[in-house]
Amino acid sequence: MRKVLKFGGSSMADARQFAKVKSIVEADPSRSVVVVSAAGKRFQEDHKLTDLLYLCHAHLQYGVACDSVWQMICDRYIEIRDQLELPTDLETEFAELRQKMDRGISQDELVSRGEYFAARLMADYLGFAFVDAAHWLVFKMDGTVDQEISYENLQRAAGGRKIVTPGFYGAMPDGAIKTFTRGGSDITGALAAAALDADVYENWTDVSGFLMADPRIVKDPDPILQITYSELRELSYIGAQVLHEGTIFPVREKNIPLNIRNTNQPDAPGTLIQESFEEQFVPDGRFITGIAGKKDFSVINLTKNGMSNEVGFLRRVLEILEQYKVSVEYLPSGIDSASFVVETARLSPCLYQILGQIEREIKPDTIHMTEDMAIVAAVGRKMVFQPGSSGRIFAALGENGINIRMITQGPEELNIIVGVDNRDFEKAIRVLYDNFVR
Repeated sequence: MRKVLKFGGSSMADARQFAKVKSIVEADPSRSVVVVSAAGKRFQEDHKLTDLLYLCHAHLQYGVACDSVWQMICDRYIEIRDQLELPTDLETEFAELRQKMDRGISQDELVSRGEYFAARLMADYLGFAFVDAAHWLVFKMDGTVDQEISYENLQRAAGGRKIVTPGFYGAMPDGAIKTFTRGGSDITGALAAAALDADVYENWTDVSGFLMADPRIVKDPDPILQITYSELRELSYIGAQVLHEGTIFPVREKNIPLNIRNTNQPDAPGTLIQESFEEQFVPDGRFITGIAGKKDFSVINLTKNGMSNEVGFLRRVLEILEQYKVSVEYLPSGIDSASFVVETARLSPCLYQILGQIEREIKPDTIHMTEDMAIVAAVGRKMVFQPGSSGRIFAALGENGINIRMITQGPEELNIIVGVDNRDFEKAIRVLYDNFVR
């Protein structure tokens, strides 16, 4: 068995966190590939080293001295090294990098050094081989990852060894360093797991997996122990803060389970994510995996007699919205009516142009706007096996005085989505959680 582990910035913040990582890795011999982020915050007022590196580059761009910021970065890694009593020669590499900064260095290369130095230290601390991400992770000229070449490179570089590799960056075909967007170390870990056909991809962070609802809205929500990739996508789309979007696809393609774990609570099982689970029911009858939502939507409501027989009606409305780069989130419709749910922030700058064009080209019988609407989704793979689940949700909301302004459900029956007034958003989430989870 082979496990690929990725440790986030909070897990790399100082020597004490490094020790926790080592304990986790050594607890399971199959944990043979480790991907690391740059050192994160040690306390609330602290700085992430990636932020400091971005600041350094901004200073260089505008000809402002960055010596004090640069020294903070060097001091942090030297402190970790010295407290762990490692032999890693950081000073030489720091001096070489500083000279390169004075000559001119790309932003991507400079900010990638946070992960690079963290991985150098972790490799020495674990006694693993260091494999630079620039030597295996290859981007195409369009900025997407060349998975075929990258996978072959890592298979060759890793062999049967235990390795540590930096997250967040790779190299362009000409060798120039390129980074992912922020949070991209999760993607590196997923790519490494897929390249090596890992049995499990463990993503270690500072939370014990995902929660069934936003803890800012619901007090002490239960953790999600198991969730399918499809459910995760649904929750992520509707607003739940989960993983970097690109993390899911490489491991899902290879059907590799993804386990979200907490470095500070290593015995907690975390959240296990995979394509499917054998069980269909839970003993307590719970059929909701998670509840999430977003506020500030607007709805363009159209009616036209005979709409269902007018070929291309919906397409023509969608083309008008596309001209203004307004995407439709949901599209509930009837025989003679259709509602186009869009984000208010995208619609507002061009609202009157869009409504005018729809009037001229579509000629609806009526057109009106619904504003200040929030979307709340109950997501769960077990919904399809629970007759009357929609009715139970609607009844619970109605009994608590929450007016439902829109209802829709996906064809896979993974979610039930309701539109409510913005002012009822938090209350709706709490009502659903209290009625179907507690």
